[in-house]
Amino acid sequence: MSAVSKLEVRHLTKKYHVRGEGEFLALNNVNFTLESGEIIGLVGQSGSGKSTIAKILTQLESATSGEVLLDGKPIPTHGKALRTYRQILRMVFQDPFASLNPYHTIRHHIERPLLLDHVVPKDEVDDEVRRLLTRVRLDPDAVIDRRPHELSGGQRQRVAIARALASRPKLLIADEPVSMLDVSLRLGVLNLLADLQKEENLGVLYITHDLATARYFSQRIIVLNHGQIVEQGKSDDVILHPKQEYTLNLRNASPNPKMFFEGDAHLNASNEEGGTR
Repeated sequence: MSAVSKLEVRHLTKKYHVRGEGEFLALNNVNFTLESGEIIGLVGQSGSGKSTIAKILTQLESATSGEVLLDGKPIPTHGKALRTYRQILRMVFQDPFASLNPYHTIRHHIERPLLLDHVVPKDEVDDEVRRLLTRVRLDPDAVIDRRPHELSGGQRQRVAIARALASRPKLLIADEPVSMLDVSLRLGVLNLLADLQKEENLGVLYITHDLATARYFSQRIIVLNHGQIVEQGKSDDVILHPKQEYTLNLRNASPNPKMFFEGDAHLNASNEEGGTR
């Protein structure tokens, strides 16, 4: 698989038809570029259009107008080409319990993309499953034959990350990946994502409503409000010197206000979680 250099979002607009209310404009002329090796924080309140962007990028929904380009070419919308694209761009969902099938073991969840995408020979699949679990700081022997409900929320999200990495993507969309976790576990999962991003040179779109974690996890931040980009730039510039009142209000609403003004812009996990509960 060739290296992915750039994902371009150009003039992206999405309209929904709401029965009895007419059209709802979810996205309005959104433009940005995500390159391999960088993390962009996409920030906004609920209903700002963040998840709509994620759904369009993964082709779970179609844009009303505008386009998305992968290395200068329009992303595919169907067939084998779409499957290949989805191998390159993977998604980590908000709810690790809902995104994992409760009837299947952890082994099955990670084996499936390995087999479907022919990542490694069949006789190496088990070793690769164990390698991926180790990479997300879980003990393979302790979790591989368990089912999702037997793991804690943080462990389930680590499994979801391992599954996303199984296809060896170049781009990752992390849609509120820690919002469903206990506060004590969030930084550990974000640190894990940061380490994996560096090791794999991934391009990561980190979708969140929390400006504090966006600053520490992202090089650039895009602020979205009612489907429009209202502010963007380097993380420190956007957070410490916001130009828009909306951005300032988001910052003031953060549950971790002290994080904005600490000198060490690095996620220090105080609680790493592995193995079993």
